[in-house]
Amino acid sequence: MPSKVGTKGQVVIEKEIRDKLGVQPGSLAIQRIAEGHVELYFVPPAHKRSLRGALAKYVKRSLPATPEAWNKAREAAWEERIHEKSGQRKGS
Repeated sequence: MPSKVGTKGQVVIEKEIRDKLGVQPGSLAIQRIAEGHVELYFVPPAHKRSLRGALAKYVKRSLPATPEAWNKAREAAWEERIHEKSGQRKGS
């Protein structure tokens, strides 16, 4: 369905198209000229929804929310990974 260009060059994208592409307020619209027409690409905005629970099945322990606890856990994870990659056991 055709739509008119507004006085400031604005064009309304039809709701059906927005829904199908997942375009929402705050999405970044990237425009470029390609062979005599305009192409639009949409990048979703950063979300502020919690991801808590998304990795729950992989979590083996919980930590206090202190920088020291996180640093200690990160270092332990790196050490464990290094031992896995090198084929050595911890403490060997």
